[in-house]
This record gives sequence, structure tokens and C-alpha cells, in this order.
Amino acid sequence: MPKFSCEKECNFVVSSSFLKEIAQAAAQETLPRFRQKIAVDNKYTIGFDPVTEADRAAEQAIRKVIREYFPDHGILGEEFGGEQLDSSHIWVIDPIDGTRAFISGLPVWGTLVGLMIDGDAQVGLMSQPFTKELFYALGDGAFWSGPEYAQNGGSVALKTRDTTELSEATLFTTSPSLFNDKQKEGFDRLEKKVLLSRYGVDCYAYAMLASGFADLVIESGLQPYDVMGLIPIIEQAGGIITQADGGPAEKGGYIVAAANAALHEKALKFLNA
Repeated sequence: MPKFSCEKECNFVVSSSFLKEIAQAAAQETLPRFRQKIAVDNKYTIGFDPVTEADRAAEQAIRKVIREYFPDHGILGEEFGGEQLDSSHIWVIDPIDGTRAFISGLPVWGTLVGLMIDGDAQVGLMSQPFTKELFYALGDGAFWSGPEYAQNGGSVALKTRDTTELSEATLFTTSPSLFNDKQKEGFDRLEKKVLLSRYGVDCYAYAMLASGFADLVIESGLQPYDVMGLIPIIEQAGGIITQADGGPAEKGGYIVAAANAALHEKALKFLNA
């Protein structure tokens, strides 16, 4: 397994078994509550941003595992904020990315966890426990582990598609309503050029891009915890993910993920025309 180093004394190994332990800890809190009647709170006074006891319990479970293995690392989570954020190594948690899908009974939500080292996302996982899938990247490639591989610990390497023409591309976004007026104009221009567009798949869209079943994912208004766990999976599968102005995806915001650099460049031109 890859070893990472930083300015401090912190040689360590992040293994696939560690990521699977995180995924399992979160699943023990999310799965029993999925497709059940549970209370849903709203974070917003205007609009709707749902959060459930499953979100909170899963994040606490993930934090417990991380603290056990890496007590000197920082943690940033959607539900409980940050701790030790002056560390060079920070784990970024979204316990349920796609809470709207979760409360609607749709299995396109996922648990996201990413490790950021000196500001760069290097390790990531997306777990979908209902379908028994784990997408992850450790620094030496991106991988998928599904039901048929779970018992023997096997996995399949992920590779993005080589689509370079927008006219042949499949495009995902969660909802066009999340774009502001200027962003929506750019998205509409791009959508008219692609072969197929699909809505409402949340973090599962990025997993499908890394798996070679889609070519572009475009979203706006993302927080770092919405994307940190996905960046290494996309990049180590051969794709590229940035902000729409080319800035680092680690900061969140207006995000464009593409199967390859050529397609990414063409998408940015339409979005920013």
C-alpha cells in the first residue's frame, strides 16, 4: 500500500481494509434507517436542506474509526464541523451525500470520505451499502468492489472512457435548478451538444464516470465534503475534475468532472463562453 509523508513525522499506510472498515461503520448506521420512516430536519430557514439521524450517527461512527487509527490527523465533517484542522492530513467526511435521495428511497446516495494531504485530495472512498458497492482510491489507481468480490476481498480496477467528442458524451447533474442564471446558460449550451443527459444521481454520477459509464458530471454549490472523497477516484481512474474556472476541486463550488482532459477542455469552453 502507498506510504505518504509530510513535513511532520507521519509515515503511515492507508489500506483498503481501513477504508472498508470506515464504510462498514457508516453502513451500520445508514442501512437500518434507509427506506424507513425517520425524522427529517431542515438546515435552512429558507429552502430545504435535509439532515437525518442517519447522517449524524454515520459521521460519528466514521470519526471514531479515524481517531482510533490516526489520532493526529484532522477531521472535517458536514454535520459536526472541524477538529485539528491545522494538521497537514485532514479527513473530510460527508456521511450521506444525497440525503434527498436517501429520504426518497433512491439508492444513489453514498458515504464519502477523502484524505487531504497539504491541501491535495489523495485518498477517497464512495460507499453505497444498499447495493453493496465500494469505490475507492489509495494513490495507486481507482477500484470497485461489489457483492461478488466482497467475501474474498477482491476488486476491479476502474478506467474512465476515452470519449473526446461532446456529441458522443453522457452528461450527469443532480439538478439544473442548483445553477445560478449564468451557470444555467452555460449548462444549457453544453447540454444541447451532448448525446445524453441524466439528472438526480448525486455522488453515484461520479462513480459511474470513474467506472466508464458516463463522461461528464457538472454541479454547482458544492462544499469540500461533497467532493473530496470523489476527487481521487476520478483522477486515479484517468479522469479530471476541477472547478469550472480550472481551479482546484478541493475547494468545492462549481465543479466539472470529465473522463479525460480533451473532453474537459471542450466542456469548459461551452460553460464559460
